[in-house]
Amino acid sequence: MYKEDDYIMISALQHFLFCPRQCALIHLEQEWSENYLTTSGNLLHKKVNEGASESRKNIHIARSLRLFSSELGISGISDVVEFYRKNDPDESCCRLENKEGWWQPYPVEYKRGKTKNDETDEVQLCAQAICLEEMLKVKIKSGSLYYGSENRRHEVIFTQELRYLTKMTSEKVHTLINIKLTPKAEYSKKCMACSMYGVCIPEKDHKKDIGYLKLIYGEDD
Repeated sequence: MYKEDDYIMISALQHFLFCPRQCALIHLEQEWSENYLTTSGNLLHKKVNEGASESRKNIHIARSLRLFSSELGISGISDVVEFYRKNDPDESCCRLENKEGWWQPYPVEYKRGKTKNDETDEVQLCAQAICLEEMLKVKIKSGSLYYGSENRRHEVIFTQELRYLTKMTSEKVHTLINIKLTPKAEYSKKCMACSMYGVCIPEKDHKKDIGYLKLIYGEDD
């Protein structure tokens, strides 16, 4: 169990899987830089998070819930958690304040782009589910990632493998923060879309940077 002072942000898990150096720059060195990708993503999250919570007959939609898990030592704010009324309660259900009956939580995370070929977003969503499970004393089988570019949801099943990856990633991020050592840059094509690109590459590596750009764009000397 982690103390609250040692909690890391849920988003740090996604950053770490994308690039450990990016994670260290943001969460250890407190650096941040915007590009058009992060700006459009922030606008999407702002639209979602500023909406009011709402209730219908058999669903309650909660926005911007504070989430935490002492087991993983993480905390953050959800985009949306949908609660569905269940007539036959089981281990997936909980009670809600000022609401009658039993409710099943279902986390939804909003993303600007499209479905990825890796598990970075799935881990972030799974971390939210683990927080909800600890807070509400329930079991959550699945959630959804909503991708703005595709305008649709992608359901994520919280398998044992995904839960294990989420736990291991959390431990690695805690280790990264504790040792206070930012990893060296490792260049790849994804660097060009990273908002931290200008912060990440040291001035002393300028020539190496020029060579890398030529390699990416196929330019000759």
